[in-house]
Amino acid sequence: MISVLVVDDSVVVRRLIVDALGGAENIEVVGTASNGLLAQAKIDQLKPDVITMDIEMPQMDGITAVRELRKRHKQIPVIMFSTLSAAGASATLEALSAGATDYVTKPSNTGSVEQSIKAVRDELVPKIYALAGKRRPSAPPAAPTRPGAAPHRVGLPPTGPGRPPAGPPSSAPARTAPRRSAPGGRIDILAIGSSTGGPDALTKVLTGIPADFPVPIVITQHMPPVFTKMFAERLDRSTPLRVVEAGDGMELAAGWAYVAPGDQHLVLHRRGTATLTQLSGAPPENSCRPAVDVMFRSVAALYGGSAYATVLTGMGHDGRGGAKVLRDAGAEVLAQDEATSVVWGMPGAVVGAGLADEILPLDRIAAHLVSRVKAGRSAAVAR
Repeated sequence: MISVLVVDDSVVVRRLIVDALGGAENIEVVGTASNGLLAQAKIDQLKPDVITMDIEMPQMDGITAVRELRKRHKQIPVIMFSTLSAAGASATLEALSAGATDYVTKPSNTGSVEQSIKAVRDELVPKIYALAGKRRPSAPPAAPTRPGAAPHRVGLPPTGPGRPPAGPPSSAPARTAPRRSAPGGRIDILAIGSSTGGPDALTKVLTGIPADFPVPIVITQHMPPVFTKMFAERLDRSTPLRVVEAGDGMELAAGWAYVAPGDQHLVLHRRGTATLTQLSGAPPENSCRPAVDVMFRSVAALYGGSAYATVLTGMGHDGRGGAKVLRDAGAEVLAQDEATSVVWGMPGAVVGAGLADEILPLDRIAAHLVSRVKAGRSAAVAR
């Protein structure tokens, strides 16, 4: 059984969460607390596997409670319960910076109590399952095998007749695409996808990328509206890069990062020599909008083998299909390793499908991206 401690100052919300988790298999609510101070004692007593934490509470708020918890318990997953508002988004991002693991949004305008319980259950239960499975450190994954791959290094592509033209962003039949004859080709764009654990991972990666980075970066992080704008603003303040929430018609520029807005897919299109952002309200993919797969396919269509994709920590398998399209177009793909991922769903799906050229721990990803992009562009100039 996965034991859960529910922390919220509202009796109604505590009851809502308890009822939502009540019918879930292998999940047991072992206790509740009305504020962060009471939660500290119950954590030591009950030793829960997962904690749900409200933000605004008397005596000790959720952000302070997370900071105190992390002084003694580094590994217990904490899922914040947030409102879908600017204030809620800002507080949730602060809680994630303080050490919270993930968040869910409180139901609003759902109608009946039964609908509210279902909304909480649908969002919260999968996260509890995923995070409880990451309680113990995992061994580093074995290097994937794929037809034609060099046996001694994951990042060395097989030989082939050079970079193929980009394919269409569609679900074309699976095939084995030609690869670069040697690693180190020119990179013109970096595309990053992430979900659970992504805000912290993205902050660490972008902090290590200098302001003079010679290519633009496009990012899809699974987040609702409002949250993505706040997140982009925090990244803009805390990293060397210029970071914005993407809007329609923004021209991509080197040293800038563009975050897909909540509830909109981010795609790219060309106007003359310029690459512009475009937002799409097309149906969700992999139950996600924005979806990494949509962005990756768009990048593959425009940039082909001159794109470099990175899949960071996250639940599910969003990004795997898009990584396949990118690889078929001759692009390279990096996946975060299991040991440093909060949830090794998305990067694990890419690795499991044999689509990762590199598998790296989080603290080595930024340096690798900077080195790879600059080296490839320098080699292209020299030729």
